[in-house]
Amino acid sequence: MQILYFHQHFSTPSGSAGTRSYEMARQLIEAGHQVTMVCGSNVSGKTGLEMPFINGKRRGIANGIDIIEFDLTYGNRDGFIKRSLTFIAFAWQSSLIAFREPTDIVFATTTPLTAGIPGIIAKWFRKKPFVFEVRDLWPELPKAMGVITNPFVLYSMRVLEWVSYKSADRLVGLSPGIVDGIAQDVHEKSRIALIPNGCDLKMFSDKSKFWRPKQTSASDFLAIFAGTHGKANGLGAVVDAAAVLKDRGVTNIKLVLVGDGAEKPFLAERVQSEALEQIVILLDQVPKTQLPGLMASADVGLQILANIPAFYYGTSPNKFFDYLAAGLPVITNYPGWVADLVKEYDCGVSVPPQDPNAFADALIQMRNDRDLRQKSLNARTLGETKFARDKLGEKFVRFIVEDF
Repeated sequence: MQILYFHQHFSTPSGSAGTRSYEMARQLIEAGHQVTMVCGSNVSGKTGLEMPFINGKRRGIANGIDIIEFDLTYGNRDGFIKRSLTFIAFAWQSSLIAFREPTDIVFATTTPLTAGIPGIIAKWFRKKPFVFEVRDLWPELPKAMGVITNPFVLYSMRVLEWVSYKSADRLVGLSPGIVDGIAQDVHEKSRIALIPNGCDLKMFSDKSKFWRPKQTSASDFLAIFAGTHGKANGLGAVVDAAAVLKDRGVTNIKLVLVGDGAEKPFLAERVQSEALEQIVILLDQVPKTQLPGLMASADVGLQILANIPAFYYGTSPNKFFDYLAAGLPVITNYPGWVADLVKEYDCGVSVPPQDPNAFADALIQMRNDRDLRQKSLNARTLGETKFARDKLGEKFVRFIVEDF
């Protein structure tokens, strides 16, 4: 079958952005289907296309995926207005593709919520089956974060969310909370599947390109966060914990923050002003292909989010599954389904939100834990048994294409 796949922030593993859509597209292709990926340009991602844009668009094949890329650059440091205009522009240009591109099934994935618009159009104007993947609950999350407060905008987003859900023949949720949120509007449970982000067990088994930041020594205990440095990530909590470690005279624990985002300059300013350079190490984002070597050198993965209840069961963080694949125990600083997994499978520690002393205690505990090796094995086992990407990909392919 021909799948028309819309994901504004698509990236191959050559970039530093999430690669779920790349992996799922490859699964579809390996199952004998054809995939046309429609995307924008992401400063953190690489689509695999290098030719120049012509009239704001370029098209080519990368790793077997037919890619249509619009010259619409998006970055995590963009302001709200610029992001909104980029989202609208992508929805408009994608809708034109949805009207004319040959396809058997249309698949669209958030974020943003406007990614569902071309799917709605293909469903209602071309009678094409439409599958909608929900990575975050909008407008619930931006409302809870205080990012969007205008009542008209929130109402408009809620209408778009409802229309997207009602128009879709099938829906994919990436976490239990997202599935529950969809089910409030879509009562036929058979139309909804829980398919979380997964573990690339093969990629993170390759420890041959082992590397550590130059600011660390072989004896340092490394705790790593690899992901976006945005408001939602709440990385101030890591700096708060570092300040506690400094006050306690602990210098052989290094907190490595890898990535980019709107909050990174503020984090860097805090680290410098509070003289925390010996504990907090800020690294630029690295290609996904270089992460296994870095994680092989780390001792613990940090799963950090701002203390917003909507996050507790409503997110499916890529980095958590990368930590599991790498066999890294996890420290998470918010309750919810990730914390539940960490506790159930004894693969790390969950600390209360906004408690830097408890965070610092957990880091010291993990450094001194004689059973850390067992927690590492438990993390890898959890990744293998519950979240292997190949198995989730097979479920994804069946759900997308069967009976259409």
